[in-house]
Amino acid sequence: MIKQAIIPLAGIGTRLLPLTSVFAKELLPMNGKPGIEYIIEECIDAGIKEIVFIISNKKEMIRSYFYKDKFYKDIIRRKKDPRIKKEYKKILKYRKMIKFVYQNKPLGTGDAVLKTKKYIKDKFFLMLLPDDLIINDNCSKSMIKIHNRYKASVMASMNVNNKTVSRWGIFKLKKKIDKKNFLIDSVVEKPSIKYAPSNKAVIGRYILPKKIFLKLKKQKPGKGGEIHITDSIQSLINENEKFISHNFSGKYLDCGSMDGYIKSSLEISKI
Repeated sequence: MIKQAIIPLAGIGTRLLPLTSVFAKELLPMNGKPGIEYIIEECIDAGIKEIVFIISNKKEMIRSYFYKDKFYKDIIRRKKDPRIKKEYKKILKYRKMIKFVYQNKPLGTGDAVLKTKKYIKDKFFLMLLPDDLIINDNCSKSMIKIHNRYKASVMASMNVNNKTVSRWGIFKLKKKIDKKNFLIDSVVEKPSIKYAPSNKAVIGRYILPKKIFLKLKKQKPGKGGEIHITDSIQSLINENEKFISHNFSGKYLDCGSMDGYIKSSLEISKI
């Protein structure tokens, strides 16, 4: 069973400037609560028991958000407001699940994942990227079901516009398993339109094997001087490790840009 999740949160969020010059993008409100809480709720609903947050010294406010005990206790004592008491209990519940590790140099998602190595106990773990929200259906939950059925790694997938493939990790599929799941032949990080093997993009949900840490430790920087998780995934595929592309049923929301953040907030308000 998948019981642990990791969430990379160290990025500074340049696409959301100027807001992120003073505020962590993951704490920006969406219909009355921080975006990161939607990710935590997805994890809990999928059966996750422990979450590792990867932050940086510049993102300490994320950690601080879960440690405002005096602030809440003072207000609860003075106001006797049941809503605030409920919110505080929720924060305490989340805090029991969360551990923190630090990535103080922006060396890519692969480097961020490697920072969590000492905490991962089981053979497989879940990774969620906070810029990607998937609503109306729990993507992580459905991926865990696929993992349990096929005993394989799983990555969320959707078709993207051919003109935007250079923004994504892109799959080449080997064969169809069933209506929503395909065996992956290869994955390439941010290919040009000319060399993209398809328009099937990796979306920010992954079930990865613990053995990926061995690859990440030896991984050389790729595009942009960063260590890309897709490069290590490809190394495992080359060694016949099974990876499945899962076409999820929920609605994808990109919260990482200003336009996307505004549209996502409006979508979530309709739920």
